[in-house]
Amino acid sequence: MQLLNREEIEGVLAHELSHIYNRDILIGTISSVLAGVIMMLADMARWAAIFGGFSRDNRDEGAGGLEIIVLAILAPIAAMIIQMAISRSREYLADATGARIAGTPYGLANALKKLGIASQRIPLEANTATAHMFIVNPLSAQSYMALFSTHPPLEERIKRLTGDQAVLL
Repeated sequence: MQLLNREEIEGVLAHELSHIYNRDILIGTISSVLAGVIMMLADMARWAAIFGGFSRDNRDEGAGGLEIIVLAILAPIAAMIIQMAISRSREYLADATGARIAGTPYGLANALKKLGIASQRIPLEANTATAHMFIVNPLSAQSYMALFSTHPPLEERIKRLTGDQAVLL
C-alpha cells in the first residue's frame, strides 16, 4: 500500500476482482483435481509395475513394466505443466479484465513494474505452495523452470497491457 499510488492500487484490486469475475478459483480447482487424479493414477501404476502387478506372460497384450514406470513418471510432470499453463493464461485474462474494470491498463502495468522491482530487492516469503497467491511471481524462474511457474513473465504481462507503450513509474 505504501509503494503504490491510488491508480495502481485500483489496478491491482481490479485484477484481483477479475479473478472472481472470471471464475478462476473454480477453474484452478478443477485443474488441480485433474492433475491430482493423474498423479494418483501414475503413482498406482508405478507401484503396480514395480511389484509385478502386471502379467509378464502375455507381453503383446499391453505395455510392459518399464513402459508403465516411464509413463508413470512423465504423466504427473505433463499434468503439472498443463496446470501451470492454465494458471498463467488466467493471469493474462485477469490482467485484461482488470484493465477494463479500472478503465485503464496503466495503473496495473505500473503496479506490476513496481512490485516486480520491489520483489527483487526485498525477497518475498513464499514457496511453491504459496506462489499462486501473489500478483507477481515471488520465485525466480529461469529457462525451462518457467514452465512450472504460476505467473507469466512480468515483462510480457506489462507488454500485453500497454501494447508496447512505455510504462511510467
